[in-house]
Amino acid sequence: MIFLGLLIIAVGSFFQSSCYVPINKIKDWSWESYWFVQAVFAFLLLPFLGMMLAIPENHTIGELFESAPPFNIWMTILFGALWGVGGLTFGLSMRYLGVALGQSIALGTCAGLGTIMGPVMLQIFFPEQDPLSQLTFSVIIGVIVTLAGINIIGIAGAMKANTLSEDEKKSSVKDFNFPKGILIALLCGFMSGCFNIGLAFGADINFGALTQAEYKTLPATFLVTLGGFVTNAVYCFYQNQKNHTWSDYGKGNVFFNNLLLCILAGALWYSQFFGLSIGKGYLVESPTLMTLSFCILMALNVVFSNVWGIILKEWKGCPPRTIAVLIVGIIVLVISCFLPQII
Repeated sequence: MIFLGLLIIAVGSFFQSSCYVPINKIKDWSWESYWFVQAVFAFLLLPFLGMMLAIPENHTIGELFESAPPFNIWMTILFGALWGVGGLTFGLSMRYLGVALGQSIALGTCAGLGTIMGPVMLQIFFPEQDPLSQLTFSVIIGVIVTLAGINIIGIAGAMKANTLSEDEKKSSVKDFNFPKGILIALLCGFMSGCFNIGLAFGADINFGALTQAEYKTLPATFLVTLGGFVTNAVYCFYQNQKNHTWSDYGKGNVFFNNLLLCILAGALWYSQFFGLSIGKGYLVESPTLMTLSFCILMALNVVFSNVWGIILKEWKGCPPRTIAVLIVGIIVLVISCFLPQII
């Protein structure tokens, strides 16, 4: 059962890491336009449909939220809004560092902070529940090994920046800027960690024993992405106004093509958290893996994003030594997914 749970999380991670492939094929739309359209599906419609799976027969959405503490609902949405800031900077980290390195730094920071800060924040508000007890030795080791893998990949990225000429860098990543990209990716990772904090506050927003284990976190996922959607929509509309790009939505010659690509990108992105929820339903026998599940998801996202980075030739022209360091980092991340269960 545990292996199946990890496999489901891995499949969702692979789909998420593929979401930028259709986005790269969007034509004649500004960033803010296609980001908003894909957010409608990734952050709003698909999470809502996912949440519906958590509502048993003869029960309603109204009952779900009426039975939950309002404080937990609003804290889940609030941290979702903060996570939305991370989502906005996520695209910029890809822009300046590429898919592989950008996701590695951003998601690595997100993995560590998201795993640790969830229990810490709950300890502040609900000390009687002793949430810090979740941070066992095995969990801490898992986070440390994950961050070590991310750091190794970051070293590979620095080696890439130091060995390639400006023309070679821009041939793989048009706007490559290592110092600027690192700062944005770290900010993105810090804010993105709020996603797991939101999940922690919304962990009990379900129908308890009436909800299947694999669906229990889907309502919280919807509330987090709802908060993130508001943040992203406000910023995208601001950019539409500032850049005079409202006309993008009326370009009939590319609208349906771009819409389909945004739907595909949104579905691929949401699959990571849908897979996380389903996968956790098979990890209940291992409290350590339950606590580390978000960290494992982020680690796998980094692994698959670097695979795509290699496929998209973002590491083209790098010497064998740099590629070797990258591969070592990927191997360490894969080990981090299973090591806590062995300890």
